[in-house]
This record gives sequence, C-alpha cells and structure tokens, in this order.
Amino acid sequence: MNIIPVIMAGGNGSRLWPLSRVLYPKQFLRLEGEHTMLQETVLRLTGLVCTAPLVICNEDHRFLVAEQLRAINQLTGNIILEPVGRNTAPAIALAAMTALAQGEDALLLVLAADHVIRSPDAFIQAVQAAQVHADAGKLVTFGIVATAPETGYGYIRRGAALAQPGYTVAQFVEKPDLDTARHYLETGDYYWNSGMFLFRASRYLAELKAFRPDIYAACEQALGNPSLDMDFVRVDKTAFMACPDDSIDYAVMEKTQDAVVVPLDAGWSDVGSWSSLWEISPKAADGNVQQGDVLYHDSHNNYVYAESALVSLVGVEDLVVIQTKDATLVAHRDRVQEVKKIVDSLKRDGRTEHHVHREVYRPWGKFDGIDKGERFQVKHITVKPGEKLSLQMHHHRAEHWIVVAGTAKVTCGDTVSLLTENQSTYIPLGQTHSLENPGKIPLELIEVQSGTYLGEDDIVRFEDRYGRT
Repeated sequence: MNIIPVIMAGGNGSRLWPLSRVLYPKQFLRLEGEHTMLQETVLRLTGLVCTAPLVICNEDHRFLVAEQLRAINQLTGNIILEPVGRNTAPAIALAAMTALAQGEDALLLVLAADHVIRSPDAFIQAVQAAQVHADAGKLVTFGIVATAPETGYGYIRRGAALAQPGYTVAQFVEKPDLDTARHYLETGDYYWNSGMFLFRASRYLAELKAFRPDIYAACEQALGNPSLDMDFVRVDKTAFMACPDDSIDYAVMEKTQDAVVVPLDAGWSDVGSWSSLWEISPKAADGNVQQGDVLYHDSHNNYVYAESALVSLVGVEDLVVIQTKDATLVAHRDRVQEVKKIVDSLKRDGRTEHHVHREVYRPWGKFDGIDKGERFQVKHITVKPGEKLSLQMHHHRAEHWIVVAGTAKVTCGDTVSLLTENQSTYIPLGQTHSLENPGKIPLELIEVQSGTYLGEDDIVRFEDRYGRT
C-alpha cells in the first residue's frame, strides 16, 4: 500500500530562543549543515517508497514552508494551511481527508518537522516493520528506545509481543517524575513517546469518528469546499475555528483497541532545548560544539552559535551562548529550560524579539532591518529573480531605494523604469509603487524610509500575486 508522509510543521515554540521566534520557529532553522529541520525531515524519506509529503502548517508560515520545499524540489501544491492551531488530532484528520479526496486510502506516515534522527536507515527499517501492522488495520506509534530517565517525555508501556516486530500498547503514561522515569528505564518495558505514527487514512478517521465525532465533523465541514491558492490548500476558517483542540494521543491512541508500538532506536531527539542539542551534536576534544565564527581559550563543554559576529569564550564551561543579529543569550546548560522566562518578559514588555527576527522572510525574498531611529529606518532588501512586491502605497512614509546588485523594475505612479547597480529612486509619501526583479540574479537594494510612522502595517495593497490584498 502506498505511503503518504504527513509532516506536522505547525507550532511556535520558544525553547530555542533567540534563534526560534513566533514567526520563525525551530522547524525552519538550519541548526547544522545545509538543510533546515523541515528539509531534513523530508530528505530522510529518500530510502522509503512513498509519495510527495503533505505538509501542514499555519497561515503565518506558509511562504516560509513553500520556499523551503521549493529549495529541495518537494513543492507540489502539497501544503495544507491551518487558519488556527487546533493540535494534532484535527491536523491529521485534515491530511487523512485530503488523501481520501485524492482517491487513495493510503498509509499516512505522520512525522514532526522538528525532530532529529541520526540514523535514517534505522528509521526506514522501523517504518517498514510498522507497515505490516498498518496494512492489517492497526494504528502504529513509534516508541523511542529510552537511553536515560527523561522527565520531559511521555512514555508508552508495551504489552504483548506480536508475530512481526512490535508490541501491543498496554498504556500511554504522562511525563513522570525522576524516580518514576528511572523505574521505567530499569524495566525495559517503556518507550519515549515520539509523536510519530503510521496508519491507513480510513482507519484513523473511523477511530476519530467513533471517539471524537465533534472533531471529525468540524474537520469534514472545514474541508467541504477547500480552495486552492498557489501551492496551498485552504480550509474553511469558521468551521475549523469551531473544531475542539485535542492531541491524537488523547483523542484516539489512548482509546483505540488497535494501537501497536514499534521500537525505534535511530538517534532520535525532539531538540527540546539548547542542552539537548549540545548532547546530540558532534563535539570537539574539549567538549565544545560551535556553529559560526567562534574562538575559545581554556573553555569546555559549551554550545556556541554565532550568526553574524565573532563570539569569544575565555575560561568558561557548560554554557550556551547564542548570538543573533538582534539578541544574545548566555545561559548555563543546566538551566536552559528557563529561557521561557526571558521570552515571557519580552512579551510582557511589548518587545518584538520573541516574535520576529531582524531578518524577515517574505514570499518574494527577505529584508533585514539594518538601523532605525525616531523618524527613519534602513533595510537591506533582497528580491528573488522573477519575483515582485505588491503594488502598494504608504500613508506615513516616503522611501529611497538604492540598487547595489542586480536590476530593479520600479513602478512609481504611472512611470515604469529600470535601475541597475548604483542607481537610485525616490518614492514620495502616498504614491502607488511596486518593485520587481526581472533579472536572473537576486536584486539587492538599500531602502531608507523616513516619516512619522514606519510600521509594517502602513501598507495599502492594490495588486498582489501572493493573495495578500
């Protein structure tokens, strides 16, 4: 039976702040190597016979997901947008109903976009073992072979061994205290709950309808008349907002009589904190893990991420140091869970560093806020070849554009002109305008804004190829 991967790419976690932000959560981060966590999740499916994945994400992240899939040639109109977050049970229901609407009762391989798996071969082998049970109508979950008495994970207690590799599920248990977690580890009967599943689309929907008919009905209504928008499948917002919020564990897996657990020993981590990332990363002889431009002297067992500047450590150990363009975190590795206290403070103070990076991605490219003052703001804008910003105007600001690389096609009122390197133009306050890259290389320009109000919400769009009018 065919397998359709379903990749859950929602969520706005802050445990990896300041790299992770509300508008740029960890599944879109490039923590090591050349690919992001979402891209790695897709690419590790290479050894499995399956179709292109269905990716489920929220509205705010749609262009980010599309761009990351496009970069690895996996964008096929396969992104389902959630207008609001309603947890995993409804999200998987949308995927299952979409698969059935496409005419195939396939097996759904449900994966999180923000997990690390060090051994893709072991992962593929576990999926192939689970396929036997899923083909027989079982709902399979993957239990991570526990290596430590973790208190941050839920656990699965295995029951009777099956003829094929796997066990019946005896019990799902909540996150334990340390003594209980040690007991679980000693017995060998408990696995970490990975949040990954394999089952036939119709079987999941049948169990969901039996145990949570309210969720089933809301999702069915939300997908009653889906709209296709570029690379996205949009559901009915009002219907989906009325859907109850519940996880697949509570809604289905803890209630079904057909749950099976297949052990997975593949170097798995949900990267729930900076310390967990240090633990799973290759280390130098001094125990340090580094990304970017880093210098050490007499320092050991640190995790250092330098995004845009040199970071130097002298005589320290067991630290996490994260440098981004607009924020720096220094924390002891044993206390990184308390990063959320900083994020809470940012929210309480009305700051933006928890919400968005200085560098902001858009469907046409990106911009980096270089500098700002009371009545001015300077941005470095990058427009991808062939892309175009909306035809728009601003009530409160004027703009100067200076091209530093590539070619800009500029519309300003009724005038259309081409600008090349070192040429500039002026957009008066209140004038309709747009910017396009007609060339083959990225367009790079410096934008200087001046006016009484410089917020991103001072944009009136008249035409937009990305549906934002």
